Amino acid sequence: MLKMKFKYKSLLLAMTFAASTLVGQAAFIATASAQEEDDGPRQPPPTRSSQVLSDRVFRVISEVNELMNPTEEGDQPDLPRAKRELDELNERYDSLNDFEKSTLLNFYTNYYMSTDDIDNALLTFERILTIEELREDARLRALRSLGQLYASEERFEEAIDILNQWRELSAEEDATIYLILAQSHYYLENYEEAIPLLISHMDLVSASGGELRKNIYGLLNVMYIELEDYRNALEVTRTMIALFDEAPEYRNLAAIYGFLEDDAKRLQTLELTYVRGYMDSEAQYLTLAQSLAGIDAPYRGIEVMEDGIEKDIVEESESNLRRLTQMYIMASEFEGAVEPAERLTELANDGESWDYLGYIHLMNRDYESAVEAMQTALQRGGLENQGDVQLSLARALVELDRFDDAAAAARAAQNLGVDNARQFLTYIENSKARYETLQQRKEESIEYYREA
Repeated sequence: MLKMKFKYKSLLLAMTFAASTLVGQAAFIATASAQEEDDGPRQPPPTRSSQVLSDRVFRVISEVNELMNPTEEGDQPDLPRAKRELDELNERYDSLNDFEKSTLLNFYTNYYMSTDDIDNALLTFERILTIEELREDARLRALRSLGQLYASEERFEEAIDILNQWRELSAEEDATIYLILAQSHYYLENYEEAIPLLISHMDLVSASGGELRKNIYGLLNVMYIELEDYRNALEVTRTMIALFDEAPEYRNLAAIYGFLEDDAKRLQTLELTYVRGYMDSEAQYLTLAQSLAGIDAPYRGIEVMEDGIEKDIVEESESNLRRLTQMYIMASEFEGAVEPAERLTELANDGESWDYLGYIHLMNRDYESAVEAMQTALQRGGLENQGDVQLSLARALVELDRFDDAAAAARAAQNLGVDNARQFLTYIENSKARYETLQQRKEESIEYYREA
């Protein structure tokens, strides 16, 4: 916000300086042209005409104009001398007609804007507007410059009042005036007043064949979002994507779909952002990967996570490896899950990480590794599902024909309230009986052939 205000102030100051310079020069040039049209003897001007510069004032203003805007290449403005000339003329202010007063004051505004004396520039513009018979075009220019200057100084309420006076007096509307009014209302958080003014600015620029800058659409979008008008924000964001096709618009579009609770389109937008290479933060990668896992597309989520890790955008941290391991388990990609699960145990070395690894080894039928990992998980502790881990340990031990150890683990699961632990105890007993029967028959066969 501060950066935006600084740029806004700099732009308005430049616009105001240009406008004030043109005002002073326009009055001087118009009078100079009128006085040079006739080569013959000049008739004396009316004594108190409010539309003509006297010869005396003309000569002073001519010199001031030359001092402030030298015509010779390489000459520098002599602002201190120009100020002295203006001050001398200002001492006779009450004797000047209204046109002379406005011309004098406009050259003062040029001087104050050139020296960055904003306070005196403001006072001088305000003084111009007190001239009783100020020409309408001069009043419009003064109102416009004063309104711009108020806005640049963040005196937004005064800017709005002055620029609305400009609109009441002017026969035509102006895109710049609409923009300054809209921005002033925006900074006052009057979004409902600012939006139609900004749209009018956009319409006038488009009608004149001009090109609207991206920040204008962005300002409109921000105000719609502030008002929670997400439908209009959606349309503006779509337009920005069509016109500018840049990363922030895709992220904004996904966020707006989130506000509208349209998860399908939010996810489509996130995927499009990823495909176009516009994702550049860990949060974006994690959001997309976990969203994909949440809609039963964990394998795609794995691809996104691993791509982010490979690009060093997603940190290979404990929490991220935990997420990645969970996605592999959800996708039933148990062979691929071994490596991230092992890296997780190295970083976390807690009961949960060893439980993941044990379960993955069990599903890969690596029973020795499964038993080792699950026993480590139970030793580390902190397990919310300790009974389930005991039962999984029992399953792995049965596969290794370690029936007594398996039974002990199953009884521990039963004591922890696991529903099917009792059934599995029966299975262990039956498996042990079959195993012992097979072993007995095997020994009998070996003995038979020995005797034979």
